[in-house]
Amino acid sequence: MTTVTPDLDRWIGSPAMRVSHRRGSSASPELLWRCAQDVRVRDTGLLGRLVRWRLPGTPLELRFGELFRQPPFVVLEDDHELALLSGMVGRIWTLRRDYPSLAGPDEFLEWSQQGTAKVVFAHWVEVLDDGRCALASESRVQPVGVQGRFGVRAVRPLVRAFGHLVGSEGVAAAVRLAESG
Repeated sequence: MTTVTPDLDRWIGSPAMRVSHRRGSSASPELLWRCAQDVRVRDTGLLGRLVRWRLPGTPLELRFGELFRQPPFVVLEDDHELALLSGMVGRIWTLRRDYPSLAGPDEFLEWSQQGTAKVVFAHWVEVLDDGRCALASESRVQPVGVQGRFGVRAVRPLVRAFGHLVGSEGVAAAVRLAESG
């Protein structure tokens, strides 16, 4: 099986911020992907609490595979087998949770409202040369306009402080689940 890394540059080519994580696994690519989709918000400790703080009303039982397929996210690409790319837009730095709904990928590409940001969340499984595989996750942020740049700059310390949780709690939970089954 051959995998292709998603073309993140198509969605955000020059990000102001980028966070990526990768963790190897001895599980099959299909099992690893299925487990990544099945990790629930409650399975991710502090990461889950942060998700619920930023997206109030998010149920603890919600699977991440569902979370990234519903508003405020818009599905940009969905391989269903080994990759999912989702996006969101808005003033990601405010406590008001200002995330406009988008009708689809074209609207994400065309988004240009000043004072906001575009964010891509990509998750995929890579098949490695040694026959193992890895679960990868990358987020990219692109500000729109001067106020967008200020807002993204303001949220950067939070991303630095908590961005590692995606790998240490989210990606790790999926790998543990895949390797225990």
